[in-house]
Amino acid sequence: MPSELLPTPSSRPRRLRRSRAIRELVAQHHLRVDDLVAPLFVREGIDAPQPIESLPGVVQHTRGSLRAEVATLAELGVRSVILFGVPAHKDAEGSGAFDPQGIVQLALGDLRSDLGDDIVVMADLCVDEYTDHGHCGVLDEHGVVDNDATLEIYARAAVAQAAAGAQVVAPSGMMDGQVAAIRTALDSAGFVDVAIMAYSAKYASALYGPFRDAVDVSIVGGGDRKGYQQDWRNAREAQREIDLDLAEGADIVMVKPALAYLDVIAHAASRVDVPVAAYHVSGEYAMIHAAADRGWIDRDAVALEHLSAIKRAGADIVLTYFARWFAEAVASGELAP
Repeated sequence: MPSELLPTPSSRPRRLRRSRAIRELVAQHHLRVDDLVAPLFVREGIDAPQPIESLPGVVQHTRGSLRAEVATLAELGVRSVILFGVPAHKDAEGSGAFDPQGIVQLALGDLRSDLGDDIVVMADLCVDEYTDHGHCGVLDEHGVVDNDATLEIYARAAVAQAAAGAQVVAPSGMMDGQVAAIRTALDSAGFVDVAIMAYSAKYASALYGPFRDAVDVSIVGGGDRKGYQQDWRNAREAQREIDLDLAEGADIVMVKPALAYLDVIAHAASRVDVPVAAYHVSGEYAMIHAAADRGWIDRDAVALEHLSAIKRAGADIVLTYFARWFAEAVASGELAP
């Protein structure tokens, strides 16, 4: 019994937390299956899916297994996927990125043939997976990424991806002027309806390690990408990058990684009038699995908390390796839709 000397509280926020039904009624943000984009890897020259050790549950697909996976995702309500390619051959300019017979272009054609406009097929637009030096652009005589020469490669890749069936191309290389170059190339080739989801604020993060395992990329000489990806200490710079991409014709802007940059997501969402995407990256996914495997955390609870935080920060679209898990949990009734 409360002491007669102490007043009882007149305001009781706990009233709106007392049952799951009430909590669902007053929840301010809801994560939905159709908010999610599933990143998928397709590898040339394999005859069975190859598990990626640092990304539990994620594989490098064959063209056939990719088709099956995307069909399953579509049945579960995941209507958007983004493709990353792992070629059998790499060269200095990353020609597999724009070769009509490149692995991603072939896979794009497969998926559009199978599902048409029932899903959104996106293609990551970069060359690091395809170059023998592992950088996101072509190198000059000093071994430095040549920004303007790289734009020509990106333009060719955008047209190749659009011709293969991509509805959205997603330039991720952080080259100055990349969106303008891609928009001009797409429009000139007649692909005026192909959208651009720009990796506008992509940070030089230490959280990309498992992804590089997934696409078999290592940077020559042990180098890094700090000369073109953003410094993780800067926030205002991200807004400048976003504004430049919007001025050049971006239809969607992205912040990557997501969880460590919730402030950047929130600021972007408060000031732009296009959809904001965020990429819950490989390291963020892998850390959850690693801690859960040791019994330190509840994997599913933490995954849901992470994805909900990204949505709460203002992201309209979330790229995540948890897309299938979330969709299956909703379909089974384990999670509320």
